[in-house]
Amino acid sequence: MREPSDEDLMARVASGDAGAFRVLSARHAPRAVALARRYLSSDADAEDVAQEALLRVWRAAPSWQPTARFTTWFYRIVVNLCLNQKRRAEPAPLDDVPEPVDPTPDAEARWEEAQERDRIADAVSHLPDRQRAALLLTYWEGLSNSAVADALGTTVGSVETLLVRARKALRDRLQPREGGK
Repeated sequence: MREPSDEDLMARVASGDAGAFRVLSARHAPRAVALARRYLSSDADAEDVAQEALLRVWRAAPSWQPTARFTTWFYRIVVNLCLNQKRRAEPAPLDDVPEPVDPTPDAEARWEEAQERDRIADAVSHLPDRQRAALLLTYWEGLSNSAVADALGTTVGSVETLLVRARKALRDRLQPREGGK
């Protein structure tokens, strides 16, 4: 027996089926948390955003119209909540304490990989909100440009432009600077 589609589950949720909502939540909550975490860089904020997005799905279910795929609609909710969270958040001081070095033989390589991941995450965090959203939805969530356009409420051409600009900004920020740094 095949799994019910998201759209079938939403139809059941619209009629108040809590079991269908649990299935839909279990299916999409982990990716919502992951997307929000990449966007907000905070586990607690990411979980709050995912929970709020699911709450909004439950509330909107009776009036939901399947004009786009459920995932497109849901990711749009998550991205919008992330944008709202970022607008409300005050900048927190960064902890300058480096991660402890693991004494095992591959520790240096793992440390360098972690540093590179942190450097990339920092570069992504400095992108303008719409560029970051397009980049995360495309490369981390694997959505097509069309689905990203739907999620961001824009055109495919605009998504392509956002991605070109985001990649250029990342290249500029990540390329080695003169003087060895």
